[in-house]
Amino acid sequence: MGISEERVVAVIMVGGPTKGTRFRPLSLNVPKPLFPLAGQPMVHHPILACRRIPNLVQIYLIGFYEEREFALYVSAISNELRLPVRYLREDKPHGSAGGLYSFRDYIMEEDPSHIVLLNCDVCSSFPLPDMLEAHKRYGGLGTVLVIKVSAESANQFGELVADPVTNELLHYTEKPETFVTNLRRMNSFEALQSATKTLPADYVRLDQDILSPLAGKKQLYTYETLDFWEQIKTPGISLRCSALYLAQYRHISPHLLATGNGSKSPTIIGDVYIHPSAKIGPNVSISANARIGAGVRLISCIILDDVEIKENAVVMHAIVGWKSSIGRWSRVQVSFILLSLHSHLPLPFLECKQKYIIAQHCFLGHHLIVKATFCT
Repeated sequence: MGISEERVVAVIMVGGPTKGTRFRPLSLNVPKPLFPLAGQPMVHHPILACRRIPNLVQIYLIGFYEEREFALYVSAISNELRLPVRYLREDKPHGSAGGLYSFRDYIMEEDPSHIVLLNCDVCSSFPLPDMLEAHKRYGGLGTVLVIKVSAESANQFGELVADPVTNELLHYTEKPETFVTNLRRMNSFEALQSATKTLPADYVRLDQDILSPLAGKKQLYTYETLDFWEQIKTPGISLRCSALYLAQYRHISPHLLATGNGSKSPTIIGDVYIHPSAKIGPNVSISANARIGAGVRLISCIILDDVEIKENAVVMHAIVGWKSSIGRWSRVQVSFILLSLHSHLPLPFLECKQKYIIAQHCFLGHHLIVKATFCT
């Protein structure tokens, strides 16, 4: 197959409602892949990264959420990119690579020369074009993106040993008990050429059933990235990931960033009211229908739809959930507060050691200090 005939298909694994319990309560209101990071759904970032791949012909989202939960987004992103994006629903979990097997006929329908596989709950710069070029040079079955980590954190991830000259993957271990190497597999994507032709059954684990057996057989190679990467497992990590994507916007999509020097109004998408005296940033994402009052200070936070933050309130390092309200002169700092639906906090001071999120329909009264708090 010549270069002009190359066709690339991307597959993004989005999981399902039996997963992601550490992301609650956010995942109770919206599927985790659609939770906004830097103003865009979580899955939007890997989709845009796939769009940069030459000769991309199709993007598949595979998971076991209900189809109706993704219907509007899939339709909108397909129209925006003018590229087919399709959601394929598994009837049940089939393992981290089982979806490839279950939907192999769909994936191979375009007769792709390469398949790019990603995980949705990963925050990365996704250097897919460069990785794909390296994959072609190696000539193996698959190429695995890797990043170096410290010895202390290495056992939290899959570890591998690679030839420093050829980059061949020689040995792979999934979350080993002893330290092997400081290279870890970035659990985000592999360019697996014709991978679905090798899958053995309808429950397939990517690490144990594919990567480990193929290691050391001149079939798998590694591509190391020096850029950012995070697994989006908890609401707290989502704050960091939102900041990373906002920083990336400055280089690849500066038009998405609001600009203001105190006199020029920012560009706002959606129904948002921001008082001119409010100070916002750095690392702040505000969703539609938000109302930001006079003298408000926002730092490193995610403000979701229909939130009202009243005069002179301060929100730092926190997520404020849908339809919530923060009263005048309140201070919310390093506070991921879990509140019951339609909760009210009239108390003047709250403090304990747990951390979580301000969930939807929560109302904090005036003159409050909320710091590292867990409320029910």
